[in-house]
Amino acid sequence: MANNNPNVEGIKESSKKKTQLSIQKVEKALREMIRKQMTINFNTVSTTAGVSKGFLYKNSNIRQRIETLREKQGKLPSPKKVKINTSNASKDVIIDSLKKRIKHLEKENEKLEQQLKGHLSKLYQEI
Repeated sequence: MANNNPNVEGIKESSKKKTQLSIQKVEKALREMIRKQMTINFNTVSTTAGVSKGFLYKNSNIRQRIETLREKQGKLPSPKKVKINTSNASKDVIIDSLKKRIKHLEKENEKLEQQLKGHLSKLYQEI
């Protein structure tokens, strides 16, 4: 005997509550991500909010909001792009300072090697 008129109202209401809860979690996550200046895309929002990517794509309002925020962030220079655009003069200064440091460390290394040789020769003479 199958029930021809099943009562599914409770299931529908439970599903609506779950959807609303998920929407609230996504909204909270988006506010937090904007405040912390985190990268916003479907993967990061999904992870931060604890919802599936499918849910984000399926809900048109959330999907549009994430796409808009992602597009706005795309226009801002990322730290990687800024670092790539360092000038040649800046690179030359860094190279010169590193060369000086290498020379200093080579001199110090040579000095320590000479001290070690001296100590080893004294030790050898005592034997």
